[in-house]
Amino acid sequence: QVQLVESGGGLVQAGGSLRLSCAASGRTVSSYAMGWFRQAPGKEREFVAFITWTGNTNYADSVKGRFTISRDNAKNTVYLQMNSLEPGGAAVYYCSLGATSWGTSRRQGYNYWGQGTQVTVSS
Repeated sequence: QVQLVESGGGLVQAGGSLRLSCAASGRTVSSYAMGWFRQAPGKEREFVAFITWTGNTNYADSVKGRFTISRDNAKNTVYLQMNSLEPGGAAVYYCSLGATSWGTSRRQGYNYWGQGTQVTVSS
């Protein structure tokens, strides 16, 4: 059984930084793409970033240049470094395991999800 556990969320002021971590267990994830999504209250879950098994990355336009996704295959862990955070309330950030080695911005391309970690950016 695959489990993904996110950590690192919290309250941060606008302009600040946070680093999210997602530790996977139950499967070696190095051969799969990994993704981050987020969901604000009352809104749909949206794509943030993905990283392929080769380390190629892709970002939503809204975070490009500010967020960095990375992976440590030895630790079976993926990270999301978030800089220059913008005020906008709260969102839950979810880690996801791709169904294939290649990433996608579509939620349907991921078949395992973590429980999420809350990120709140104050102005």
